[in-house]
Amino acid sequence: MGKALIIGAGGVGNVVAHKCVQNSEVFKEICIASRTIEKCNAIKEKIDGGPVKVHTAQVDADDTSQVIALIEKFKPDIVINVALPYQDLSIMDACLATKVHYLDTANYEPPDVPKFEYKWQWAYKEDFEKAGITAVLGSGFDPGVTGVFCAYAQKHHFDEIHYIDILDCNAGDHGYPFATNFNPEINIREITANGRYYEDGKWVETKPLEYKRVYNFPEIGPRDMYLLYHEELESLSKNIKGVKRIRFWMTFSEKYLTHLRVLQNVGMTSIEPIEFEGKMIQPLQFLKAVLPDPASLGPRTKGKTNIGCIIQGIKDGKPRTYYVYNVCDHEECYKEVGSQAVSYTTGVPAMIGASLVLKGLWKKPGVYNVEEFDPDPFMEALNKFGLPWKESFDPELVD
Repeated sequence: MGKALIIGAGGVGNVVAHKCVQNSEVFKEICIASRTIEKCNAIKEKIDGGPVKVHTAQVDADDTSQVIALIEKFKPDIVINVALPYQDLSIMDACLATKVHYLDTANYEPPDVPKFEYKWQWAYKEDFEKAGITAVLGSGFDPGVTGVFCAYAQKHHFDEIHYIDILDCNAGDHGYPFATNFNPEINIREITANGRYYEDGKWVETKPLEYKRVYNFPEIGPRDMYLLYHEELESLSKNIKGVKRIRFWMTFSEKYLTHLRVLQNVGMTSIEPIEFEGKMIQPLQFLKAVLPDPASLGPRTKGKTNIGCIIQGIKDGKPRTYYVYNVCDHEECYKEVGSQAVSYTTGVPAMIGASLVLKGLWKKPGVYNVEEFDPDPFMEALNKFGLPWKESFDPELVD
């Protein structure tokens, strides 16, 4: 049915490529591209030989002209961007220039400012409409599936949605004293920033990790979780009509937070350049270089993730509470695709979103977040491609 160019060959790119070749009804050819072509070739070796043709290419995604040249050579129907968030705009520019559909899993963040928001990408809406192409923003898990969960709840279970709590629990153990489950630079910038949540039409800012709750996660048990700002809060506050409050919570162990505090205290999480041996370096980028590569954690990680949404509102004039979530096993993910569950839960939804664009079900000119599309085919595909969801109408609430 179509061709996909996958930009990014880390843990998530590996999962996207595996899932595309599993979905040969939709994907006839894929090209895996990265600055390091050896990583692309390593993925190709694992998945090649089936009905889906697999190609590889070298590209610097910071350079729009290189991305344009690759698109013109491979002629994809969609570009799946699983590179760094810093590269979203250069890749969107290339898609506009070549009139090719676009999809990503995380919103744009300037390299020199630890602030992620959708304004830069939403500004492309009119240009994508005029070009007649679709841009799907945030088709990972959170953002991504969490937005689809909310849209599904809005469509099927509520007349009015008032409160949303998004809960992200990773109970995996990789055995290292300290490591991050996705790009360390992005992960640490996210955690050390001020928290924020949406309430009564305005944003309430908090100190980093100021609010803590203990939640009993299904199939995992009690875990400490902390309020963070996360990008889907911005789009959901805009697209889920009438919502009064949205919060995002993520679990961290005390061991993880202790290491993080020490690194902060000695300046290793700073993005302010310092001079070292005659060169200017960012301490956080140096830290990223010495920490374990998240793509290497797969064979070491045991345990499960649980990510979902607790939604409260009104149905037929009566209060209703709804919890929809997915539980994913790190070891099972590694057996299937050679990546741990954090990469798996991001890569599978990226493939699903791209497939729905190619099938015409999520295809409309402009720039959209996932909750602006029909959630039903996406929810059906989650069950089919390895992320089955569960639901409860009597969950424990977050106070």
